[in-house]
Amino acid sequence: MTHVNSRRLALTYGSLLATGVLLTGCGVLPGTGEGEEAVTVWLMRGSASEDFLKRFTEDFEAGHGGITLDIRIQDWTGIGAKVTKALDEGSGESGAPDVIEVGNTQVPQYVEEDGLLDLSLESARDLGMDDWLPGLAEPGVDASRQYGIPWYAANRVVIYNKDLFRQAGIDDPPTTRAQWLDATRKLNSADTQGIYLAGQDWYTLSGFIWDEGGHLAKESSGVWSGTLATPAALRGMAFYRQLQALGGGPKDADEEHPPQAEQFARGDIAQIISVPGAAQRILQKNPELKGKLGYFPIPGKTSSRPGTVFTGGSDLVVPANTDDRDGAVEVVKALAGEKWNTELARTMNYVPNKATLADAVAGEPGVAAMAVGAAHGKATPRSPLWPNVEAGDNPIKEYMSKVLAGGDPSTEAERASREITDRLDERN
Repeated sequence: MTHVNSRRLALTYGSLLATGVLLTGCGVLPGTGEGEEAVTVWLMRGSASEDFLKRFTEDFEAGHGGITLDIRIQDWTGIGAKVTKALDEGSGESGAPDVIEVGNTQVPQYVEEDGLLDLSLESARDLGMDDWLPGLAEPGVDASRQYGIPWYAANRVVIYNKDLFRQAGIDDPPTTRAQWLDATRKLNSADTQGIYLAGQDWYTLSGFIWDEGGHLAKESSGVWSGTLATPAALRGMAFYRQLQALGGGPKDADEEHPPQAEQFARGDIAQIISVPGAAQRILQKNPELKGKLGYFPIPGKTSSRPGTVFTGGSDLVVPANTDDRDGAVEVVKALAGEKWNTELARTMNYVPNKATLADAVAGEPGVAAMAVGAAHGKATPRSPLWPNVEAGDNPIKEYMSKVLAGGDPSTEAERASREITDRLDERN
C-alpha cells in the first residue's frame, strides 16, 4: 500500500459520512475582479460538501477584502505525484496551489522535499497549537517547526450490536481491556460471534502497542529502526492475539478481505473495530439493524484513559514557493480556526482538530466516540520513507498472521523489525 493509499484507507469509512455533490475541477467562484488577489486552494474530494465550501468562501471573502478564493477539488488517485510537482514548480504555473490539504501522515514526505512553509509563527501559535490532536499535529512537525496545520480527524471505535449485548446481559459498554475481554467472552455463543477482528488489522494493533508504551519504529541519530520486538510492542501483540481469538476473523487477511462491515451486517456478530462511517455500509446491507448499532471508544488499560488509536485525517500546508504567503496563511487560519473547524466537523461528521472542541460533535454517538479516542491518538512514524513499509507486502501484516498462526512472537517480531528497518534506510 502506498502512502497515499494509506491515507485513503484511513478515511475510506469516514468519507462515507460525507453528503452532497462535491465540486469537480474548477474553483468555487468564476474568477477574480480587478485589483483582487486569488488564493488557490487544493482540497480533496470528500473532505467538505459543496454547501460548506460555498458558505466558507462567502464568509472568508466578506471578511478579507481584496482576496478571492479559487478552490479546486483533487482526487486521491495520483495526488502524491501531483503535489510533489506543484511543490517543485511553484507559483506562476496555471492552477498552482497556495494552500493544500494533505493526509496527516503525508506531511513528513513533503517536508523532506523542502517544499513546505514553516507555519510555526504565522499560524500555529495563533490557532492554539497546544490543544491540537496529537495524531494530526505530530506528523506536521519537523525539528520543532510546524509545517502541517491540523484540520480534521477520523479514527476507529467499536461498533456493536445493542440487541446482542442486551441478550448477553451486558448493560454498559466496557471501559477497560479486562472488561472488554470478559464482555466478548459472554457474547460468544453457538449463534453469536463475540467480535470479528481480522488478523492483519495493523492499525488496531498499533493502538495496542502504543498503549503499552511501544512503537512501530523509532529514530535515533537520524536512523530509523523497526521496534516490534521490544517488550512493550510484544505485549501489544499479545493482547491483539487474545482478543482476535475470541472471534472468527481470518488470521491471514485484513479487515477488507472480506469487508468486515458486510460480515457484521449478517446480524450474528456483536462487535467490529472500525470508523463509525462503516455503519452506513452495514445498514445498506441489512436495514433491519437500524437503531440497533452502538459505538464506544476502544477501551484502554484503565477506565481513566481510553485506548490509543491510529488517527487518520488531514493537515493544511502552504507550499514554500507560493507567491501569496499572507493570503495563504489567512486561509489556513480560517479553515483551521474554531468557527469553521467546528462547522466542518458538524457538517461532515468529523472530529475537530482540538479535543476542546469535541462538544461540537457530541450529538452524533459514533463521532462522539471517535472524539474520545482521538484525544489520545497517534499517527504512523514520521519517517518520510514510511510509505515503503506500507507498500506491497506490509511486513507488519505478515508478522501478525504468523504469530496468530502459532509462530513465536519474538522471532517473528525480530524478522519484521529488520524488514521495517531496511525499508526505512535512506541509503536503499
